[in-house]
Amino acid sequence: MPQALQNQPATLPYKKMADAIRVLAMDAVEQAKSGHPGMPMGMADVATVLWADFLKHAPQHPGWPDRDRFVLSAGHGSMLLYSLLYLTGYNDISMDEIKRFRQFGAKTAGHPEYGHAAGIETTTGPLGQGLGNAVGMALAEKILAERFGEVVNHYTYVIAGDGDLMEGISHEAISLAGHLKLSKLIVLFDDNAITIDGPTSLCVSDDQIRRFEASGWDAVRIDGHDHDAIRNAIARAQKSDKPSLIACKTTIAYGAPTKAGSSASHGAPLGASEIEGARKALGWSHAPFEIPDDTLRGWRETARRGEEDYRSWEQRREELDDERGTAFDAMLSGSLPEGWREALATYKKEQTANPEPVATRKSSGMTLEVLCRHIPALIGGSADLTGSNNTLTKFNDPIKPDECGGSYLYYGVREHAMGAVMNGLALHGGFIPYGGTFLVFSDYMRPAIRLSALMGLRVIYIMTHDSIGVGEDGPTHQPVEHLASLRAIPGLWVFRPADTVETAECWQLALERKDGPSLFALTRQNLTPARRKPVAENLSAKGGYTLAGEQDAAVTLIATGSEVMLALEARDILTGEGISARVVSLPCTALFDAQSAAYRREVLGDAPRIAIEAASSYGWDRYLREGDRFIGMEGFGASAPAPELYEHFGITARKVAEAAKACVAG
Repeated sequence: MPQALQNQPATLPYKKMADAIRVLAMDAVEQAKSGHPGMPMGMADVATVLWADFLKHAPQHPGWPDRDRFVLSAGHGSMLLYSLLYLTGYNDISMDEIKRFRQFGAKTAGHPEYGHAAGIETTTGPLGQGLGNAVGMALAEKILAERFGEVVNHYTYVIAGDGDLMEGISHEAISLAGHLKLSKLIVLFDDNAITIDGPTSLCVSDDQIRRFEASGWDAVRIDGHDHDAIRNAIARAQKSDKPSLIACKTTIAYGAPTKAGSSASHGAPLGASEIEGARKALGWSHAPFEIPDDTLRGWRETARRGEEDYRSWEQRREELDDERGTAFDAMLSGSLPEGWREALATYKKEQTANPEPVATRKSSGMTLEVLCRHIPALIGGSADLTGSNNTLTKFNDPIKPDECGGSYLYYGVREHAMGAVMNGLALHGGFIPYGGTFLVFSDYMRPAIRLSALMGLRVIYIMTHDSIGVGEDGPTHQPVEHLASLRAIPGLWVFRPADTVETAECWQLALERKDGPSLFALTRQNLTPARRKPVAENLSAKGGYTLAGEQDAAVTLIATGSEVMLALEARDILTGEGISARVVSLPCTALFDAQSAAYRREVLGDAPRIAIEAASSYGWDRYLREGDRFIGMEGFGASAPAPELYEHFGITARKVAEAAKACVAG
């Protein structure tokens, strides 16, 4: 008998417990007049066996580090999760919350949202993302278990549907999970053969069993309404040395008299008459939202096992020696260790004392050498661009399938999964993930980046080759619209530092931030240092600041990243011609926009403004007025050495100076 089944009551009313999920889903969707009743009704038997017999969780200790993680990747079926949380006794999900399903301010949102209620491990709904998150969670468990032993020993369970497995991210995620042998990852596939458009035969004929096996998984197919089959399959999966797929053949909207097995039950209320018929078919005679005492008692009884598991874990935690126990607690708390800020300050001082032209991608790598030495929670990686992104330091050990205690992951060419996995690492706790690719390929990661921001996760994206400075690789690899697109994501801090010192300052800000993600846009080409005098203050902290020149200058030159160097050169040209100019560096527009109006007016000044960025002008209008000028890109780039491209597109110090003189002349 699996360990999870020990001390479990032998006479639980499993059918009634599953039917309780079904009726709650029907009733809540009907009352909300919108929602997805079909999946919760179809997967109710699978969820009941999983939560009653296997899932290690404690409703009174919902943040317990060694709990099993349950990820509803098929997030449209959110009433399945809300029903389970209510039935097992989570305080955040009351019957009143169930009745307020999909209403403004309710914890029971249309799709599960991380942070709304305990027991919601991640925000899901964009299909495939939850599966990718789960890979990150299972990876986090494996790394921590290797570092700290038996104090970390839990599973990650996923319920995924046909849509999850059709999305491209699923291919990347399951391939990575199979390679890493994430044996404590178990996916329960709702194999109901129905999509919104109709039967899955309209669009897909994949053999999911063979597909997962080819990626290094164990995979079986079972009857998803047979409790014994479900129980045996999960017990078998727990013993595997590979990740496991259990394809559960189910009927969507199980129990509904005319809509069961059809797409009509996927995303709309069943209707009063259909619900009445389903109640009769299920033998459920109770009023809407009414759960009989014996059924609720059975569900609450299952959660008591978790209290015993929690107390057992507390004892194991106390048995850790002081050093390992302190390290474990520190990693799980998300706090940063002492000493790293001082080390970074020393590094900044050294860089201003010995300024050299350096690409900011290299500046980031140099900063990481300092940070990874002091912060064990940092876990890095790259989508097959390690040498280009400069994400690997001498303090990182590679994570391997059979040697998993390191801090650097070779993600392979899997940008989409990389973003979701990093979110999963952050959600699990214990890690501050960072991962690299080219800025132009942020397009492949955007859904995960957006969810990082939506969930408020401390995830750090390292995006290099950030402009036409990529040069000979041409327009396919030269990001033009990406900065504007990424800056438009609420809650995402996009950093485009001008040199090594600004890069270090931006890294400090990203690490100190606990409520959201940060993204670095870094150059391929070397940049002349902009900061040559040591300053203890983090000048980048307000997003923008006066780098050079006086407040009463005749013109203000505003730039980011590699174009700050051009602004400084243009200032020298203008000074030689008797025109005073001020240079403003704007490494993070989100931080700058958050400052007071008085500060922003002080920095931008009243003189004519010239903005310079080797990218689209979109978004710059909030800093420019009528008569001001933007120097940048109006279309895609081209293939040529970077200096030739800057000259061709008119992004040069001379062009900036000419625009400034024209503005000053009126």
